[in-house]
Amino acid sequence: MAAMLRALSKPLNMAAGVGAAALGLATGALGFPEAANNCKSQVKKAYRQFMPCMDYPDLSKHNNCLSKVLTPQMYTKLRDFQTPSGYTLDMAIQTGVDNPGHPFISTVGVVAGDEESYEVFKDLMDPIIQDRHNGFGPNDRHKTDLDASKIKGGKFDEKYVLSSRVRTGRSIKGHSLPPHCTRAERRSVEHIVTSALNSLQGDLSGTYYPLSGMTDDEQQLLIDDHFLFDKPVSPLLTCAGMARDWPDARGIWHNKNKNFLIWINEEDHTRVISMEKGGNMKGVFERFCRGLKEVEKHIEEHGHGFMWSERLGYILTCPSNLGTGLRAGVHVKLPKLAQDKRFDNILQAYRLQKRGTGGVDTAAVGGTFDISNLDRLGHSEVELVQQVIDGVNNLIGMEKSLEKGKKIDSLLPKNIKSQ
Repeated sequence: MAAMLRALSKPLNMAAGVGAAALGLATGALGFPEAANNCKSQVKKAYRQFMPCMDYPDLSKHNNCLSKVLTPQMYTKLRDFQTPSGYTLDMAIQTGVDNPGHPFISTVGVVAGDEESYEVFKDLMDPIIQDRHNGFGPNDRHKTDLDASKIKGGKFDEKYVLSSRVRTGRSIKGHSLPPHCTRAERRSVEHIVTSALNSLQGDLSGTYYPLSGMTDDEQQLLIDDHFLFDKPVSPLLTCAGMARDWPDARGIWHNKNKNFLIWINEEDHTRVISMEKGGNMKGVFERFCRGLKEVEKHIEEHGHGFMWSERLGYILTCPSNLGTGLRAGVHVKLPKLAQDKRFDNILQAYRLQKRGTGGVDTAAVGGTFDISNLDRLGHSEVELVQQVIDGVNNLIGMEKSLEKGKKIDSLLPKNIKSQ
């Protein structure tokens, strides 16, 4: 018995964040039975001194997806499992435990530390995914479509739409995700991505600017112009470990026109962004699709690839971004419609969400909102962008009617009551 306990208490001999590829795991194929079985065969249990019931977190005052789904029974089952890179359940849920959420705003409360997290902790992840993604269940499959020629319309009235933006995230196979990666892995991601970006040609060619090489003033100027991410100060990110070693191996790449950008090693390995002033959403999406395909091609030419699951689509750090990882948004002026008490319900009916002028947790200045798609998973990129185009055009139509003193009852979605 003593020998058995000594064996169980030995470390896994895996530095936290060691790439799954180095362990021989078939990454990038979650959703295939053989990949799932391979993953499970490498999961190990860590010896713990205390029983799981003594370790269960207090979620009694929490409002997040974690608190809805996690039970003592589930915690007991999953607590001692580790992914091949050493990521545990407690690591995954720590940000949700530390941040109870807002009474009226439900956050996710869980982050993935590597590609295998979604398989090893699927008992927790799958119900959260279903709750967060409008009922996307274990038997559903994601679809992708980056054919921008299928978009109909897409040029907004620029009296109302000030800017258009499409972004997504991509993760590099064989590397742990930002909450769990080592410094070496983070630097490897930076090298892989920048090597690929250096191969881009024409209007996509550009320059990489590492944060460590910028002055504070240079960083702030890019942040103020909405080109660059700020240092993560939100407890949701810091408690997840995403600000470690800042600003090591973080940076921004952009083309000469500053309308195609790549963020490296923020919340995800990469954020790919196409943006410009005005209302040409179709043009923004066309550049987004073309640039993203070119980036992936050059990454594959260097012997690497993106994390991809047949069921969950593109694998990213937060379960809320699975699938397309896509957010297509516009800054649009809707001062009169925003005063209608049905505004939030109208957005919900169109599967849209709003943020303030400056993004999350900011106010709408002058009635200008950041309006974007609510869904990420289970719908293709083309479908989501078309949804934004159609929905925003309807919102602008309502705003125009209100400007003329007319009622908007006939313009409302069918499930919204007239008044």
